[in-house]
Amino acid sequence: MAYFVTDAPRRDLYPEIEPFASGWMSTEGVHEIYYEECGNPNGKPVVVLHGGPGGACNPGMRRYFDPKVYRIILFDQRGCGRSRPNASLEDNTTWTLIEDIERLRERCGVDKWAVFGGSWGSTLALAYAITHPERVSALLLRGIFLLTKKELTWFYQHGASMIFPDAWERFLAPIAESERHDLMGAYYKRLTGEDRKAQLECAIAWSSWEGETVSIQGPDARPDKFAEPDFALAFARIECWYFMNGGFFPEDGWILKNIGRIRHIPTWIAQGRFDVVTPMDSAWSLHRAWPEARLDVIPDAGHASTEPGIIDSLIRATDWAASL
Repeated sequence: MAYFVTDAPRRDLYPEIEPFASGWMSTEGVHEIYYEECGNPNGKPVVVLHGGPGGACNPGMRRYFDPKVYRIILFDQRGCGRSRPNASLEDNTTWTLIEDIERLRERCGVDKWAVFGGSWGSTLALAYAITHPERVSALLLRGIFLLTKKELTWFYQHGASMIFPDAWERFLAPIAESERHDLMGAYYKRLTGEDRKAQLECAIAWSSWEGETVSIQGPDARPDKFAEPDFALAFARIECWYFMNGGFFPEDGWILKNIGRIRHIPTWIAQGRFDVVTPMDSAWSLHRAWPEARLDVIPDAGHASTEPGIIDSLIRATDWAASL
């Protein structure tokens, strides 16, 4: 099995870079998708899929790739980041995002590209690859999330709550005790309701719960963006919308059931041993179903892409994919 733990000297991010092109891409509906291109215009194409759903790209995501080697294409998914309109749930599903990825690939004149994604980005990367395997040259994944009922229950009902009880209390606070048997449902009612004050309070609480659990350093290491109203509103509304709808997959466990379609694609999986947001159980299940994929377990990391061991693994992954 291609499962390993490495003790080699750790790599760091590539230098900061600026886009050489950016703009908005129209869709067939209300959404306009912000995208940017960085690195070498004639380099190996890679598309970056951010997390959430409802997160956004940031300048740090450009730095996992050698800018002399890669043509790095990033975009903000529907309803978030610089895409417009903000926090919109209209025509916002896994399948419309996959349509956007294909639309962007054609716009950029790319025949085949590597796909890089962490957390929800890994979910979307896998779903895209299963749908369009002929367009994927490699998969570079972090913090595997298969968007199953088991994973959602773990993080939003009972499981992660036992590891971060202090943060969990803050997550519970906006919800009446009588509704806490179905926290996702209770949050969804408020995040899509007309009470703007309750909507914003719940958005910040939902977003902060994830922000406080992403790192093995705990709540004190929460990135500031998770408590910023504009970010939190899009992040919470879109995440809750997707999760209440099971990721819009035809059945629970759809990704693993269709993994045979992509087992030929060279793949690197970086997984923090102590990831509480997307526990290693999912990466292990994927690895067992797909032994050809390379699973790199980082022994001192959680979920955050900015933890030193995760950075090291992802840099090694992109260097590896560049040589394929």
